Amino acid sequence: MGLTPRLSGRVAARAHHSPAAALLQKIEPFFAIGQVSGGPLMIATIVALIVVNSPWGADWIRLWDRPLRISYGAWAVARPLAEWVNDALMPLFFLIIGTEVKREFVKGSLATLRTAVFPLAGAIGGLVVPIAIFVGFTHGTPAQHGWGVVAAMDTAFSLAIVAMFTTRLPPAVRAVLLAFAAIDDVFGLLVIAVAYTSAFHPWFLFVAGAAYAGIVVLLRLRWVAPIPYVLLGGVVWVGVFGSGVHPTIAGVAVGLLLPTRSRLSEEGFAERVQRPVDQFKAAHAAAARADDDTEAEEAHEVAQQRLGYIHEMAAATDEAAERLVRILTPWVSYIVLPLFALSNVRIHLSPALIAEAVQAPLAAGVALGLILGKPLGFLGATWLATRLGAATLPDGVGWRMVLGIGGVAGIGFTISLFIAELAFTDPLLSEQASLAILFASIVSGVLGYAVFWKVAAPPGETADRAAD
Repeated sequence: MGLTPRLSGRVAARAHHSPAAALLQKIEPFFAIGQVSGGPLMIATIVALIVVNSPWGADWIRLWDRPLRISYGAWAVARPLAEWVNDALMPLFFLIIGTEVKREFVKGSLATLRTAVFPLAGAIGGLVVPIAIFVGFTHGTPAQHGWGVVAAMDTAFSLAIVAMFTTRLPPAVRAVLLAFAAIDDVFGLLVIAVAYTSAFHPWFLFVAGAAYAGIVVLLRLRWVAPIPYVLLGGVVWVGVFGSGVHPTIAGVAVGLLLPTRSRLSEEGFAERVQRPVDQFKAAHAAAARADDDTEAEEAHEVAQQRLGYIHEMAAATDEAAERLVRILTPWVSYIVLPLFALSNVRIHLSPALIAEAVQAPLAAGVALGLILGKPLGFLGATWLATRLGAATLPDGVGWRMVLGIGGVAGIGFTISLFIAELAFTDPLLSEQASLAILFASIVSGVLGYAVFWKVAAPPGETADRAAD
């Protein structure tokens, strides 16, 4: 979702040696390995648009609509390949979102009441105002049911734009945007669960709840081995999937459980490993001095045992949430999100579709809901919360930066496309909504970038001052 300070410094150093490296410094946030990045998603979107609008477009869509059947004995389930991407892979993305939400609540920008209220108020405004705009345009039409399309934002793209100003904006800008994005995405998931669940089977949800409770019990017992958690997490997904609720809810629900504190502090680590380190050194030296192979092997075994102990203690200093995010983000950034774009972006950029979309209330509602509704809702609600004394501006963050945050929040893309697929069964309405989402995401990205470029510290200076 951005560049770490160390990686940012490395990229900046490369820019002194090569013009190409200077360009790399600008695009690196879109391809950062350690964070969920928007670059692969953007490339996959462009590829999908080109293929869909090529002579092979119909074959491409049929490929993703081809059923993939999984069976065991008399039991079988067959779903289009695109739905398997949405239902089986996208929960991994929302697992990361759920984890980020918890980290912000426990020790991030939501850790205290007044700092939590600021992005929470913004998220409420960023939900209510866009939906009001959308309903205002689509009231009384078949498209009204798609109000959830403007409910959420694209975390990967919005944070990648902020990361382009890593050293020129206060760190609190990214923290507020991350908190807003996390809450906004949770609202989007609740919209999916409440408004776009067609059938409900409570017994499956009971199975999911039992597995979820099992994860809680293992966490209370401080169970370390990951396999039981993986198995129970799979049962949670199966239960939610079978209940009729969209399985992305399972991802964010499990993410909210992940521990955000390490099992062993760094001070505790230093105390516990000092003696094993000394024992390892002694055993290693004994192995080198041994007169025969038997003594050397015994000393070597002692050394390996001490190394194993030290390794486990080092692992205990790692947060489970951070470790999972570190493992999943490359897969999500370079496989899950691109596959989602390749299978779900089906916009035919024909003059006829564009002409219909321009006149359609659905496209106007989506475009204006995202482009205007998100920044107005976020800015207005946070301003009101601060005026009432319920919230305060984070250190170093000014109102123009808040406007920039609201601007990039209009990049609905991933989740908006996701909800559009669920909301509209009419292909024409789905294409109009997707075209409007694409247009709104491009405009919002450009506007957000322009605002941040205007308020950011000059190149070469760090952002050590508050904005106006």
